[in-house]
Amino acid sequence: MFRMWVKQWKNNRMVLDTVIEDDTDDTRTHKILNGVLKACDDWDLGKPIWLDSNIQEFQRLGKTRFYQDNFIESIDFDHLEIQIIEE
Repeated sequence: MFRMWVKQWKNNRMVLDTVIEDDTDDTRTHKILNGVLKACDDWDLGKPIWLDSNIQEFQRLGKTRFYQDNFIESIDFDHLEIQIIEE
């Protein structure tokens, strides 16, 4: 079972979170991308843009943060963080 924790942070406090579960036969990359899109759709957010720094951080640590630079429209929180809980 693939599980990913998606969190919104504002002023060093977690203001919203969800756990995305995926037991399909998709690749790990598809599960991650689909999880981020699902959380953003549920919270009515635009889709974040993956920068090279996000990809490198995620490959190294299994988590990354999306700041205002990753979103086209304005966000009302400091950053969106994703973290793999279980693969």
